[in-house]
Amino acid sequence: MLEIRPNCEHCNKDLPNTSTEAMICSYECTYCSTCAMEIFENVCPSCSGNFVPRPIRPQKEIEQYPASIKPIFKPKDLKKARIKIARYKSIPPEKR
Repeated sequence: MLEIRPNCEHCNKDLPNTSTEAMICSYECTYCSTCAMEIFENVCPSCSGNFVPRPIRPQKEIEQYPASIKPIFKPKDLKKARIKIARYKSIPPEKR
C-alpha cells in the first residue's frame, strides 16, 4: 500500500492525499509536478526511474488507511541530478 507521503522531497511543498500535483516513481519517491517534470525532467534523482501521478486514496479508505504524516525532505544535489538526467532523459523509462 502506498504511504501517500505528505510533501515534495525536494522543495518541501505540501502534497496532501487530495493533491493532483503529487508525482511518484516506482519506489514512491514523492515530488511535486514542478520538481518532477521541470527540474528533474522525468528522471527520478534517486533511482533514475520515471514519474507518474500519485493516485488519490478515496476518502472512505483514507479514514481506515491514513496517509503518512511523516515528511521526507531531502533536497537533491542539482549538480549530481543533472548528470543523471543527462544520462537517462532521452532513454524511454521502459528501457532505462
